[in-house]
Amino acid sequence: MPSLEGWLDMSDIRVRFAPSPTGYLHIGGLRTALFNWLFARRHGGKFIVRIEDTDRHRSMDEVIEPIVNGLRWTGLDWDEGPYRQTERLDLYRHKAMTLLEQGRAYWCVCTPEELDVRRKAAQARGESVQYDGRCRARGLTAPAEPAALRFRSPHTGHTVIDDLIKGSIVFDNAVLDDLIILRSNGYPTYHLSVVVDDALMGITHVIRGDDHVTNTPRQVPLFEALGYPVPRFAHLPMILGADKSRLSKRHGATSVLAYRDMGYLPDALVNYLVRLGWSHGDQEIFSMRDMIEKFSFDHVQTSAAVFNPEKLQWLNAEYIKQGTSRCIAEQLRPLLEQQGYDCNGPVQPRGGLEAVIPHLRTRAKTLVEMVEWTMPYLTEPVAMDEAAAAKFLTPAMAPSLKKFAERVKTVEPFSQETVAPVLQALLEEDRLKMGAFAQPLRVALTGRTFSPGIYEVMDLLGRERTLRRIDHALQRIPPS
Repeated sequence: MPSLEGWLDMSDIRVRFAPSPTGYLHIGGLRTALFNWLFARRHGGKFIVRIEDTDRHRSMDEVIEPIVNGLRWTGLDWDEGPYRQTERLDLYRHKAMTLLEQGRAYWCVCTPEELDVRRKAAQARGESVQYDGRCRARGLTAPAEPAALRFRSPHTGHTVIDDLIKGSIVFDNAVLDDLIILRSNGYPTYHLSVVVDDALMGITHVIRGDDHVTNTPRQVPLFEALGYPVPRFAHLPMILGADKSRLSKRHGATSVLAYRDMGYLPDALVNYLVRLGWSHGDQEIFSMRDMIEKFSFDHVQTSAAVFNPEKLQWLNAEYIKQGTSRCIAEQLRPLLEQQGYDCNGPVQPRGGLEAVIPHLRTRAKTLVEMVEWTMPYLTEPVAMDEAAAAKFLTPAMAPSLKKFAERVKTVEPFSQETVAPVLQALLEEDRLKMGAFAQPLRVALTGRTFSPGIYEVMDLLGRERTLRRIDHALQRIPPS
């Protein structure tokens, strides 16, 4: 890991996304990462990823890779990292001992059981449950029993935060607790490690959710005690469910990579998230370039945003409609392969997977839906819906299907322009309406009653597969 002890010019914007690996990357975390990333890219700054994993009881190594992959999937590239705090434990301990030597920290030998008894007693009296400070003046230097190191927080005056979103926030220092900065097992706590890292990584702006607002007045005195410049803070509004409660799994707050598996495009998800708490006039659809050029904290709202799954699905459908066939095909391919389809095998749509996209993009809200629409062009023989076959592949239709197959064997080239006149002549000759013949033909070619236009289907299948499927359908029809 590179040394980060050197200071940077504070005019060089440096921001960080610092998830704790206590769970997978969810919508709220990704929105925080996005706003940091946009701010850095807007001003030519640096975006840093840091894994805050000092809480060994709750941190899970197995979720770190999915967190990183979620950022990578959504295109939020980073300039430094991912750093891990567990690789910097000695640094935090050194800084903690510096505070002790300067009289800004003290040893506390109160046991967890004693603290719990006092906490409950304070609650019963209706008083604050913060640490009562009984070890603050004891002057312990080398306690024999297990001891935690507490920061000597200021208890007079006020801490004022000039928040870039919320404006000036004033906190009464009298209510600040003497935070534990080193646990009795020697592990640094969140508040110490985050302050040391933000300072030594040269973080100029701390952009995080407003559930961290109460952490800020606890951390500012730590910056000052260690002699570090205090970064600017911006606390983003929360994201709520439709019922205005905190966003949870029941509202759709699932893992970011789960949205990939549900068939959402990364650009659509990012576009949706940028509008959760930020706006630029009435514009709804933004390219990445648009977002970078227009992003500003001046347009970040202070009230909570509401997560709307229907709006996300609508936006995803718009991105599917507007995206290039190549891009959609690249995103679709992994989902097809998960379902067992060989996208590089011998059975392909004529023109490849990209050729299918223009015919399906208006019919699907997600790529998972598009997988279902694509299936007939990647399988041979096609899976047949038995109910549809029984209804439409009847003895009465067999002569017309056979006649059509015979007549299109020799048309050149095999295209809508050459096949359409053949079909129209057949309809007139057999006195059939288009719908009466197209539906049996559709079932023969796709195994189902829904598909793109019948000429589009034949174009994607090509002559050989079209004829083979009609022949297979005729073999299913019982004799009259």
